[in-house]
Amino acid sequence: MAIVNLQNVTYTYPLTHSPVLQNINLRVNEGQFVSIIGPNGAGKSTLCYTIAGFVPHFFKGELTGTVEVADNESSKSNLHEWVLNVGLAFQNPFNQISGAKYTVFEELAFGLENIGVPRDEMKVRVEDAMKLTGISDLADRSPYSLSGGQQQRVALTSILVMQPKVLVLDEPTSQMDPIGTREVFGVIRKLAEQGMTVILVEHKVEWIAQFADRVIALKDGQILLEGTPGEVLTSPILEQSGFGISRYTSVARKAQGIGLWKNDQLPVTLDEAVEGFALTPSPSPRGRGEQ
Repeated sequence: MAIVNLQNVTYTYPLTHSPVLQNINLRVNEGQFVSIIGPNGAGKSTLCYTIAGFVPHFFKGELTGTVEVADNESSKSNLHEWVLNVGLAFQNPFNQISGAKYTVFEELAFGLENIGVPRDEMKVRVEDAMKLTGISDLADRSPYSLSGGQQQRVALTSILVMQPKVLVLDEPTSQMDPIGTREVFGVIRKLAEQGMTVILVEHKVEWIAQFADRVIALKDGQILLEGTPGEVLTSPILEQSGFGISRYTSVARKAQGIGLWKNDQLPVTLDEAVEGFALTPSPSPRGRGEQ
């Protein structure tokens, strides 16, 4: 059953003439993990803002078509109602830290305070969310004393305590080192395994290949490709269209051209590449002493 449904969605920002999104049709089923990829300027963040209700309620501009989440239509809802269905995590966790609270625990409870959740329930929800994201040991720390990976996990947790039906992540690891990336993807993996509907914008295709059920390639505000990670991330159309592709896909495609990759499916991850090359017969060695 589709929990997110966009039909013929076109959007143009105020004081501009060219639409950023053009005739987008997108359905995301409940519990599905969908990743959105695309070059800079493709409209990925705007698509996130549209699903999260910031377009058009906050950014204004001209929106045509229909945006529905959990059977509610964006144009007929208020933003403060909409955010209870969709939680949005920005690229930079600093943009989500309120600055009004001294500890991580208080920061996580801030949104619940604003919607009038009873204190006892608030405490349980915060503690449960911290356990889920593995930050219980940070409860008494200042949000500003944390590493980038820890801050992003706090930002994610602050959304999860609100218990949205859909989680939208706009490049949550774009400013992180490999350790921070691993921390955040570990949380995302756990959420997906527990049935959360996740829509993730991300450039790191090797991570996407491991977690996503479905990948959507966006270019110039339009959907270019859509399908499973294996279908989309290894498509030659991506490279031809200026998308970043996995180094393993690139190497295997070259090897395929000279007969050194025998599998029908190209790899995206290191493990897939190792497995594929291991199954490829080695060329027969020349006899010793041959000139």
